[in-house]
Amino acid sequence: MLKILSILPQGWTRRLIQGAGLFRNPYTLGVRVIIADEHERVLLVRHSYIPGWYLPGGGVDRGETLEEAACREVFEEVGIAADCKPALLNIYLNEDATGRDHVGLFHIHLWSGTETFLRPNTEIVEAAFFPLKQLPDGLSPATQRRLREFRSGDFSTGGRW
Repeated sequence: MLKILSILPQGWTRRLIQGAGLFRNPYTLGVRVIIADEHERVLLVRHSYIPGWYLPGGGVDRGETLEEAACREVFEEVGIAADCKPALLNIYLNEDATGRDHVGLFHIHLWSGTETFLRPNTEIVEAAFFPLKQLPDGLSPATQRRLREFRSGDFSTGGRW
């Protein structure tokens, strides 16, 4: 399915993904995860179906907690196993999507790489660590805001993604 979505125009892909999600559930719940390495660089990913750099994450599956989703998503997307309980930093309303999308932002401070660590896959074309003061071009605006909050330690932005 992701291969098909990756060849469609990006606007169509975004609408199809959002439409399918709204068909299943008019309210969506997702997670994004901040992971830093020992050099205080943060992990960012580029997806196959939308442009730009983002924090790893994705949707919460039926029967899954936010914490479980955060751990599953980083394992699936970038081959990282959480060695600690993810810390919830804030919950946001993502008005850019449908106005019904909520995102839990987590920090996993203890982790280890698995055999698929940072390997590209069908969904993730690139994953890399970046210094907080030298973030890549194409960083999504929401990711910029979340990393600014992470640097300052202040997550009281009003809960808007």
